[in-house]
Amino acid sequence: MNKLIFLPLFLLLWSASLFAAGDQYVLGVDGLGCPFCAYGVEKKLSTINGVENVETDIESGQITVTLTEGKALSEEAAREAVKDAGFSLRSFTRNQEIE
Repeated sequence: MNKLIFLPLFLLLWSASLFAAGDQYVLGVDGLGCPFCAYGVEKKLSTINGVENVETDIESGQITVTLTEGKALSEEAAREAVKDAGFSLRSFTRNQEIE
């Protein structure tokens, strides 16, 4: 009986966390050529306070960074993280709250 109550409660809480994401940023990065390159940049971006998720599209050279609700990413912080990984930030675009 407890399992029957726990499962719907768990699913409700989990689905609510999906909608609690904050802003998304799309970074254009020059020089991404392989998964190893992407991993290096993702690792640096993940260390920034508030970063919840980082996804890389190697072909387009775009990295999508999702922050927790209430957090923001400055272009300077993104540029520094990308530079520390050995790449250049080409563009920085902020998308308002995602759902």
